[in-house]
Amino acid sequence: MTVEFIGMIGAQHVSEIHAAAGPVVNPAFLRRFARAHEEAGFDRVLIGYGSSSPENTQLAAYAAAHTERLGFLVAHRPGFVSPTLAARTFATADHLTGGRIAVHIITGGNDAEQRRDGDYLGKDERYARTDEYLDVLRRVWTAEGPLSHDGTHYRFEDYNAAVRPVQQPRIPLYFGGSSEAALRVGGKHADVFAMWGEPLAQTAEQIAAVHKAAAEAGRTQPPRISVSFRPILGATEEQAWERAHRILDQINAARGGLASFTGPKTLNPGQQVANVGSQRLLAAAAAGELHDRALWTPTAAATNAAGNSTALVGTPETVAAALLDYVDIGVTTLLIRGYDPFDDAVDYGRELIPLVRQEIARREAA
Repeated sequence: MTVEFIGMIGAQHVSEIHAAAGPVVNPAFLRRFARAHEEAGFDRVLIGYGSSSPENTQLAAYAAAHTERLGFLVAHRPGFVSPTLAARTFATADHLTGGRIAVHIITGGNDAEQRRDGDYLGKDERYARTDEYLDVLRRVWTAEGPLSHDGTHYRFEDYNAAVRPVQQPRIPLYFGGSSEAALRVGGKHADVFAMWGEPLAQTAEQIAAVHKAAAEAGRTQPPRISVSFRPILGATEEQAWERAHRILDQINAARGGLASFTGPKTLNPGQQVANVGSQRLLAAAAAGELHDRALWTPTAAATNAAGNSTALVGTPETVAAALLDYVDIGVTTLLIRGYDPFDDAVDYGRELIPLVRQEIARREAA
């Protein structure tokens, strides 16, 4: 049994409780942030995508030049560049990093955010475009000799890739989304299907839906499953909960949070969320503040579920046990990032990740 740990980095120190300071692209901080995750034992780090954010493939290339082992999960929205260009962009990055690139496909659930980059397609059309985009991307990475394509959204002739990924047969594809369209397209294409942290019962339902979609797409092996959380640790249970409530107070004081690596978090009062993933988190929050062993939902409610926002609260031992509860229902990848992004990454490496890995090793030995 192998469990993958993913963190998240950006070019500034910023979160829902930390206002962005300094230059938008801070190379020194990015370098330190990546190295902190590598030293903490993370397998990969996600670099997000936003219409106001620095271009993340370049951030990954810079961070890779200052690390040795750490992998990079580059968030990517289909539709803004051609799939042939994306294929050789990521293949080139795969060569320059020694095979450390993966791509996280985000079709986009917010119409206003899409339009900031010039995308006016509706949600269903976006997912149809993503399906075609990924068909092309996978073919370009694996085809022998020239290929042509004549589809609804893309058309090209005699494309012949000179650069192919280091990783074989191709670069891994992660996929995010919770709607029926996301399940259909991700079930067809994803190597890893990414979810936000819901209660165990709802997560198990989502996993079953992904497996069903993969089977309907003709796959014999379903995608692996990633779930993301915001762990809040304390030396004791009391200290962990005191810290959790301080964080919640700071988010509420900022009307939903100060910012994130991919843009502002402050929301208009009563603003409704369009994407299904956020709706599911808000439903979990409405059903109760505490679920299962340690899943705490008020942070999701306070941010209007703008991103992965449910917390796991407790001592490192409690949170490690909670993460293993998700592993027990079929989760293979754990994406964890803190509200104190840099310090939490260090703490996770010292206190949390080793506990999970030790227990998995003990189970394997038994």
